[in-house]
Amino acid sequence: MYEAVFIAATGLRHQQMRMDTIANNIANVNSAAYKSARLDFKDALYTAEFNPSYPRTPEPEGNQQKGHGVMIAGITKDFRTGSIQHTGRDLDIAIEGEGFFELEDPNGNIVYSRNGSFEIGVGENGLFLVNGDGWYIHDAGGNRIQIPDETETIVITEHAIIKFKLPPAVIEEDEDTAAAEAAAEEAQEPEEEWVEVELGLFTFRNITGLLSVGSGNYGESEASGEKFKATNAKLWQGNLEMGNVDLAEEMTRIIRTQRVFQLASRALSTADEMEGIANNMRR
Repeated sequence: MYEAVFIAATGLRHQQMRMDTIANNIANVNSAAYKSARLDFKDALYTAEFNPSYPRTPEPEGNQQKGHGVMIAGITKDFRTGSIQHTGRDLDIAIEGEGFFELEDPNGNIVYSRNGSFEIGVGENGLFLVNGDGWYIHDAGGNRIQIPDETETIVITEHAIIKFKLPPAVIEEDEDTAAAEAAAEEAQEPEEEWVEVELGLFTFRNITGLLSVGSGNYGESEASGEKFKATNAKLWQGNLEMGNVDLAEEMTRIIRTQRVFQLASRALSTADEMEGIANNMRR
């Protein structure tokens, strides 16, 4: 009977952790590119006083495996694409489909994120593409993306190609004025100059195995496998991916968690009452 207290306590403790997970989802409902989490359970270790291979009969040799409560199987991230919100800002990029941007933090560590709110940052050797925290964004080769000087416009295609528009080349005056005028007439409009860089967009064999490291960033792990180029993703410039938290589903989970918590509390109270009765028995 004493074990019933511990078994019921496992239910109380882990339902509280489930409520914590739900609260974290609701708190991040407006966080860009946030992925909701779900707490999964499994039954705990069993003890068998008799051989479980015996048939289940009322006789003493029947199967008498006894469980010891509930355990956490894991916290599963839902990596479905969230809603796409139009911002009209050139450095806002939303990912549709499976893929992550590759970032480099100040310590040189590599992390991955779906938050495409980028900025122009000043680095040691010029201007670079960075995120809101000043972390460098990598290209497809794992290098920092440097923005050419005098860039007028930045265009990002749906196939992860960044195009930097530079001012047209200026024709220098030559001693032969006639030749210069002829060249000007031949080229009525100066040609635009573009510099192209492929933005790093990667995915993993098992994205649910990525480690959450905070700020919407993820780290590679043995469970996730090594990165490889994402080919099925599409980028939308001037948009941001919002969190994929479903408030209706989270509210339903709150009600279910509350009911299970009440049942576990009732089991704990009942076990305590039974022990009290046994302690107060008189011959």
